Amino acid sequence: MSSLKEICGGLPLDPLPENRGRKEGVPHAPVRTPNLTCQEEKLALQNSLRYFPPEVHEELVLEFADELRLYGHIYMYRFCPEIEMRAYPIEEYPCRTKSAAAIMHMIMNNLDPSVAQFPQELVTYGGNGQVFSNWAQFWLVMHYLSEMTEEQTLVMYSGHPLGLFPSHGYAPRLVITNGMVIPNYSSRDEYEKMFAMGVTMYGQMTAGSYCYIGPQGIVHGTVLTVLNAGRRYLGAEDLAGRVFVTSGLGGMSGAQAKAAVIAGCVGIIAEVDEAALLKRYRQGWLMEITDSLDHCVARLRDARKNKITLSLGYHGNVVDLWERLVYELDTTGELLVDLGSDQTSCHNPFSGGYYPVQLSFDEANQLMSTNPGKFRTLVQESLRRQVVAINKLSDKGMFFWDYGNAFLLEAQRAGADVEKRGANKTEFRYPSYVQHIMGDIFSLGFGPFRWVCTSGHPQDLSTTDLIATSVLEDAIHQEVSASVKQQYHDNIRWIQEAGRHNLIVGSQARILYSDQKGRVSIAVAINRAIAEKRIKAPVVLSRDHHDVSGTDSPYRETSNIYDGSAFCADMAVQNFVGDAFRGATWVALHNGGGVGWGEVINGGFGLLLDGSAEAEERAKMMLSWDVSNGVARRCWSGNSNAYETICQAMEENRELKVTLPHKIEDESILEQALHR
Repeated sequence: MSSLKEICGGLPLDPLPENRGRKEGVPHAPVRTPNLTCQEEKLALQNSLRYFPPEVHEELVLEFADELRLYGHIYMYRFCPEIEMRAYPIEEYPCRTKSAAAIMHMIMNNLDPSVAQFPQELVTYGGNGQVFSNWAQFWLVMHYLSEMTEEQTLVMYSGHPLGLFPSHGYAPRLVITNGMVIPNYSSRDEYEKMFAMGVTMYGQMTAGSYCYIGPQGIVHGTVLTVLNAGRRYLGAEDLAGRVFVTSGLGGMSGAQAKAAVIAGCVGIIAEVDEAALLKRYRQGWLMEITDSLDHCVARLRDARKNKITLSLGYHGNVVDLWERLVYELDTTGELLVDLGSDQTSCHNPFSGGYYPVQLSFDEANQLMSTNPGKFRTLVQESLRRQVVAINKLSDKGMFFWDYGNAFLLEAQRAGADVEKRGANKTEFRYPSYVQHIMGDIFSLGFGPFRWVCTSGHPQDLSTTDLIATSVLEDAIHQEVSASVKQQYHDNIRWIQEAGRHNLIVGSQARILYSDQKGRVSIAVAINRAIAEKRIKAPVVLSRDHHDVSGTDSPYRETSNIYDGSAFCADMAVQNFVGDAFRGATWVALHNGGGVGWGEVINGGFGLLLDGSAEAEERAKMMLSWDVSNGVARRCWSGNSNAYETICQAMEENRELKVTLPHKIEDESILEQALHR
């Protein structure tokens, strides 16, 4: 068993660790099919061996070649450390700076087997969201961080530590870029090749930026989505007896089970991977599980009739579930579902993100590596069947939305009937949850703000919960709009429910949706509590990249941008740069995340609060920019909520001056001008 000191000592070379290969009994990433040429295979081996001195090349090259042939990537399993991988208390890391120790805390949380989807392949969530590309990179990063001073910055190129470079105390300690591929070459096929060769990496969102906090993050977003879907589609504040059907119980989608319970509805979630299903059941996130559609429908009917809160995991394919609900409608005339969505990893549909209904789980895993072409055909056929069933239920009154996982995009590419006549190319027959639900929340400046208590003490988290609740309660009593007040109330309820439902998986972390004023006030209050020793150790502030300003994604975060700029990435890039020089401890910029490679540019940050006056100033400066950037962009695109929000921000800060759009009062002049 390695110690933290050994982990920080650099690559273990003398002697080399024993080659134990892939561990049995833990989930592993699907086999990748990069289709490398002979020359590209040589490059993959060469690129892996350059981490090691020549005297060990002969021993390593054969096993690396085997990994490439068997798994489609060189993970360097030999170097997977023999340590209990988890977020250790910050003071236990052998570092020269608190900032470096905090980053280590976050990295090890992302790789904690209770958190990570495929820990040995360094995948945190989403099927392919990598922390690093291989284990050599992990060892080198931990070593660099242990040596880092406050006058150095660690630079990361797609998982690869380029090195420590001289900088200054106010600069970020860590700058990460993932997947920054020239746009014309940012295709899925090119990605598979480049990842196999070890030259780029898909960091998803918070996997490659080291800011994932387990499924709690998406639980909160899903709770808000379901609550607001009930308000918008059903006109209901109380969701008792209402049925929500969806799929996926993985790293992100696993949150749906707990979210259904917190929202008070009946949640039926399909999952093909028994290991993922059982993991959520044992964690207490699923109340019941079954592999019988008959039992599933019977429990649904009972819970619906008696208004019982339920999260039921169905071990099977969601297409079978949707088609069974259609059968019940056709034979009894009873519509058993009110709300529907999908959280399969459709951003990665042909490499384990979506399993076709025609095959068992094991058959699908085998076919995707032995006959990728046939597997692709079956996936697209399955998507078409799924949409046919959803359309029939929707026609009778079910409300369905796309959860930003590229489900409708991939269904469209498969030829399914999801087109919205006369709409622009980011709109489909069904809305994305951003277009109808979360987009308005983003435009008010609210988004997923989070923090991690690096002491590892639950009491510290409880203290921060009380601080955040107090800040939001104070905000409610100020002059704010009804929509803003509703958000504050929802998030106070969330903090209370989060404590009751034991949502901690991995680090002692909390997430809530807050606006600019709330984020700054919470940060300042937490920082002062650290200074007063009410909190035992520094706290890391962060957020999901899926936020007001963090992500340009035309089929998700910016799908409600209608001025033609939904496919432009200025906002996310400017956010990354602006956070860096306004005080962030680390920053990250990624290609891909959520909807998939080549479809998204997104970024995030980490900011360490240590109780100092400097940390307070950094928080005020950086968090204000981190929200107002996106609100200003949404305002310029024509969003009325964002217009009001940014005008209010300018009233409160005279140094903020934003270009405001003028509204065209008579749109008929456009037609007249074009048809003279």
